[in-house]
Amino acid sequence: MEQEQDVRLESFLKWASDLGISDSSGSFPCVCLGHSVSLAYFPLAGGRGLGAVRDLRKGELILRVPKSALMTRENLLKDEKLSVAVSRHHSLSSTQILTVCLLYEMGKGKNSWWLPYLMHLPRSYDILATFGEFEKQALQVSDAIWAAERAISKARSERNEANQLMAELNLKPQLLTFRAWCWAAATISSRTLHIPWDEAGCLCPVGDLFNYAAPGEETFCSEEVDSLLCASSFQVTSLLNGDCAHKLNVEELDAHDLRLTDGGYEEDVAAYCFYARQNYFKGEQVLLCYGTYTNLELLEHYGFLLNENPNDKVFIPLEPEIYSSCSWPKELLYIHHNGKPSFSLLSALRLWTTPPSKRRSLGQLAYSGSPLSTDNEIHVMKWIANKCNVVLKNLPTSIEDDSFVLSSINEIQDLHTLVELEKAISASRGEIRSFLEANKLQNVASGNNLLLSSKARRSMDRLKLAVQWRARYKKILLECISNCTETVDSLTCGNYFPLKLSKA
Repeated sequence: MEQEQDVRLESFLKWASDLGISDSSGSFPCVCLGHSVSLAYFPLAGGRGLGAVRDLRKGELILRVPKSALMTRENLLKDEKLSVAVSRHHSLSSTQILTVCLLYEMGKGKNSWWLPYLMHLPRSYDILATFGEFEKQALQVSDAIWAAERAISKARSERNEANQLMAELNLKPQLLTFRAWCWAAATISSRTLHIPWDEAGCLCPVGDLFNYAAPGEETFCSEEVDSLLCASSFQVTSLLNGDCAHKLNVEELDAHDLRLTDGGYEEDVAAYCFYARQNYFKGEQVLLCYGTYTNLELLEHYGFLLNENPNDKVFIPLEPEIYSSCSWPKELLYIHHNGKPSFSLLSALRLWTTPPSKRRSLGQLAYSGSPLSTDNEIHVMKWIANKCNVVLKNLPTSIEDDSFVLSSINEIQDLHTLVELEKAISASRGEIRSFLEANKLQNVASGNNLLLSSKARRSMDRLKLAVQWRARYKKILLECISNCTETVDSLTCGNYFPLKLSKA
């Protein structure tokens, strides 16, 4: 198996090199990779990816993929049969058409010009649209369950809309299934890159091997960008009855600071170009920033999440009066990945807990990020901590329960014999036992077990992702309770020295 994979890899890289895909800035590259980056395996950081073969400088060109090598609708629709059929379906979105084009190309098998690239695409994905009922409910949080239901419904709806086109193309039966559609749609969702002439984007051979890095401190955090853009579009006057308290200028945002990607299509060289987002030492994994995503968004669109995601956030239930008493949009009222309430959430709660008669005079102070008084700050912190506690108590499991489930999943996934599996299954309980029963895996003797079923393994991978997501969600709430409690204790003891909060 490994030898076969090596042969495929060698064939793929030769194909890519023939197309002019290169990590060298030279005009006539003789090989695809090896000058700046090479394929490597990073077991604790995304699996297969690209590693630096030498020290790389920030901003240095590390990969160039010619336009002719990009899998776009434009390139795929050069197939006359496909082009004629697609031309009759104007109601389909560009993304739906690219999805159908990908399935059509897969149907060509060995006759496809793109075969070396298609052979290296993942065989399955773990995006939310692929979650079964058990994995979906394992998310526990209503917003996450709703996101999964929405993703599944959207996938089914888009497939139904494209069914007639796929029938006209006489796709093979296995390519007409919902599972096949989810695979193709997930490929588009998780691997396409932006191009200026087609909103569906493009699939980029070799370029899609970069693993994800969340935006770091060199860029504005998502809240700061949103807050500045929001504040630039209106003066904070809803509570001030027309008195302009303050106004932030969107020009404060430098274009370089807003750059959240590390590559793009460049017309002057007719190629997609990738640049090092930081300095890398030889052997380090070279990463690509796709943009700012929460863990739930990463799970929805890419099928993975980060244990430490600086863009993650938790929204807690808020009283309707809170929204009406401030000018902040709902999407800015959240808790950061480190358990700290957002700038906007603190500002809104400080005003909400202030008597209506005093809100006008204190509005500017609240919107500037300053505490209004010791009593007000204590009240706000206690309110947030209590709300987080209520959310945690209403969830079916604790973070300790989740840790046990994850340990059990890891144990089962590491088993290699039927005897070991039978012992682990007989000892299983709770959520793991329910999962095994839901997937008819409790009877090892039947042969329908995790050692033999790739379907069962994929389901367990998705369950693991769901439990990891909810555990991270709970960790943020617990850290928020700790932060708020610490602030209350400091205020009570008189050791609290309030500083004007930044929007970071």
